[in-house]
Amino acid sequence: MVAAAAVGQAEVAAGLALSFRAVSHEFRLDGRPLPVLEAIDLDVAPGDFVALLGPSGCGKSTLLRLAAGLDAPASGAVLADEAAITGPDPSRVLVFQDPTLFPWRSVRDNIATGPQARGIAGKVQARIDAALDLVGLADFAAAYPHQLSGGMAQRAALARALVNDPRLLLLDEPLGKLDSLTRLAMQDELLKLWQRAGYTALLVTHDVEEALLLANRVIVLSDRPARIKADLTIDLPHPRRRDGAEIVRLRHDILAIMGYGE
Repeated sequence: MVAAAAVGQAEVAAGLALSFRAVSHEFRLDGRPLPVLEAIDLDVAPGDFVALLGPSGCGKSTLLRLAAGLDAPASGAVLADEAAITGPDPSRVLVFQDPTLFPWRSVRDNIATGPQARGIAGKVQARIDAALDLVGLADFAAAYPHQLSGGMAQRAALARALVNDPRLLLLDEPLGKLDSLTRLAMQDELLKLWQRAGYTALLVTHDVEEALLLANRVIVLSDRPARIKADLTIDLPHPRRRDGAEIVRLRHDILAIMGYGE
């Protein structure tokens, strides 16, 4: 990736504080309640990178949707900087597993979607250029999604999120469908973006190693309805080695917590 033609320091918003206070949630299935989350209490400090691990379908993505303001909890409260989240806001951006780019729009126009929707695209052209540079796609600004590799498309999706200068970046398995080599490269890119921008990050992943390489805190959730089984601080400097003794030990410990111990 091209080194940071980044948004200027004055433009970078500090990460926000995110809190889940006794949050429970359920869905309706055939008219019956399906509990998904149970009494989740979680505080994420500004600028933290927190990874969520747990079984498929346990409610990890639901936590992201609640933080994004796309859904409201059945009970409890979700707070951003101690204020209740009542709906979506550009400061809280959700990036999905699929890039979900508009196929008829160029990379640049895809990245500009948020500012255009808010009627400010004309005022933030420099920010759009900075986002393109930040994810290494300046030379592909005029390309269309079908002309991009999977990794490049996901970079474009990240740039579309970052152009809003989010204070909270919510990542729902954004690397899950990439091939292994591209995934390794994108893990490094995600880490660099977080280090440069200073936003708070909440990552859903099924990859224990990915969580340990990126996050400074790992939350392990139980099966549905999800409860917090473990909350681990990963106090290791970056970059981290996949074969480092502490990473290997923590991976073993987390797998045991998840019920996959040897």
